[in-house]
Amino acid sequence: MTKHVLDNPAWYALHGPHARFAESVGDAVRYHPDVAPFLTVHPDAGPEVWPDVAALAGPGAVIAVTGDGPAPPPSWEVVEDAGAVQLLDVAVEARPDPEAVVLSAADVPEILDLVARTKPGPYRQRTIELGTYLGIRREGRLIALAGERLHLDGWTEISAVCTDPAFRGQGLATRLVRAVAHGIRARGERPLLHAAATNTNAIRLYESIGFELRRRTAFRVVRVPALVGGATA
Repeated sequence: MTKHVLDNPAWYALHGPHARFAESVGDAVRYHPDVAPFLTVHPDAGPEVWPDVAALAGPGAVIAVTGDGPAPPPSWEVVEDAGAVQLLDVAVEARPDPEAVVLSAADVPEILDLVARTKPGPYRQRTIELGTYLGIRREGRLIALAGERLHLDGWTEISAVCTDPAFRGQGLATRLVRAVAHGIRARGERPLLHAAATNTNAIRLYESIGFELRRRTAFRVVRVPALVGGATA
């Protein structure tokens, strides 16, 4: 079966538009840890890639391995093995939002606070550098957020979609997704999304505004053995 770039978007992002954030050893590559927690391996990698992963991450590290790579060795602890879905824009009514503001590094403390309270997915101190992040404020307070994460040729992922619980039910997430999608389309690219397979409310929302399921995939968090030699077990 011919592999598609969207089967391993992190690999193609880190070997494309996001190469400046990449750290690699052999056939393993990751984002700088201050930027994003994701590590991935060559699309054709086999079990022999795990020593590269261990050398890149370091003994005892907990890492999020994306893509459909080989299973980790028996000596590696699987911290989380969850299902995820990938959705593509097929009919999103993308448009700017008059209330949305572009966020900057100065807004990171507020972003991290909102993310910690709403848990849309991982967000690090330098995630803001991955692309454009938009927010909505009320009385000066950041209450909703969405932005761009993985960026590969022709595609950009929309991520960190979240709303303060006190302001849910007002359609703010939908408005921000449309606004971020508008910016992506303006570059001649196409938006995509990832969501936990268990997050059925979010999936229904995305499908209702014009995203379509492309594939189901895995999201695996593993711990590198404390002794690096154990990586080859």
